Amino acid sequence: MRRLGQRSLLCLLAAAALAVTTSGCTVERHWGGSTGAGSGGKAKVGLVTKTNTNPYFVELRNAASAAAQAQGADFVALAGQFDGDNDGQVRAIENLMQQGATTILITPNSSTGVLDAIDRARKAGILVIALDTATDPATAVDATYATDNVAAGREQGQYVKAALGGTAPKLLMIDGTAGSTVDTYRHNGFLEGIGLKDGDPAIVGREPANGDQSIAQQKVENLLQRSTDINAVYTMNEPTARGAFAALQARGLTTQVVMGSIDGGCQGVENVRDGQYAATVMQFPRKMAEEGVTAAVEYAKTGKKPSGFIDTGSVVITDKPMPGVPSQNTEWGLQNCWGTK
Repeated sequence: MRRLGQRSLLCLLAAAALAVTTSGCTVERHWGGSTGAGSGGKAKVGLVTKTNTNPYFVELRNAASAAAQAQGADFVALAGQFDGDNDGQVRAIENLMQQGATTILITPNSSTGVLDAIDRARKAGILVIALDTATDPATAVDATYATDNVAAGREQGQYVKAALGGTAPKLLMIDGTAGSTVDTYRHNGFLEGIGLKDGDPAIVGREPANGDQSIAQQKVENLLQRSTDINAVYTMNEPTARGAFAALQARGLTTQVVMGSIDGGCQGVENVRDGQYAATVMQFPRKMAEEGVTAAVEYAKTGKKPSGFIDTGSVVITDKPMPGVPSQNTEWGLQNCWGTK
């Protein structure tokens, strides 16, 4: 384990230098060397995530840091204070620009909320790559390395539909952050997979939870006060699923509900193994981070830019496989959680 005192001091010094007052900070190395992209100099990679607390973004940050160290790139990681903190991400982008980043990797809180800052960075010659979350339009960044979130949502929906065994769904939907492409794509994909449309009376209730466990628990508790006649729950991510499970458990409803999720972290796979929810759709954030850093190093050396959407894959994880829904069990999931595909 790294020395906490030194790491904390580095973070505080970097935060002071960057004048970041409302963003989290993780600093792996200081900038140094040539700043010219394509000059053969050292890549200077800045990562901006949605938060510093969600395990998914912690894993993505750690993977990017390790990839940067392995490839000889300088690395700085910043984050918003909460899921939806667009202003914090804008400040992080501006500070990375001032510090001479050659590439900025970003998981945008909103598909549109940071576009002006991204545009300024690209006009300044900085390569900007979206990780995990696409911008709207997608061409606002040079490239996107991410899960096909429509496909991941569809896989969750197909599994829940199959697990209901022909019983008509009575569904609660616990969404993410309004305006995020991840939220929209997963929601729409799930409905496609389960065979419903927005506004269908089979959707008993729907609430956003911003990907937060405690908010999700509160929102599900509120929905259950209106009706407990449900048999299915959609959750946008695994912290949301854990919150929903706590609310369902308090009402004694866990055995009557099929719940799915998306993320595929080790804790989430353990939740599936332990029966908190029936299935999760695993993503591969390490692959996103590693490929993003590799592209950043190539850009610094040669000026070559990646382009378009690069799908990093998804896999259903469950110990209760359903016909017609390809899946892996939790043993496989624990061996590969958030690894490479």
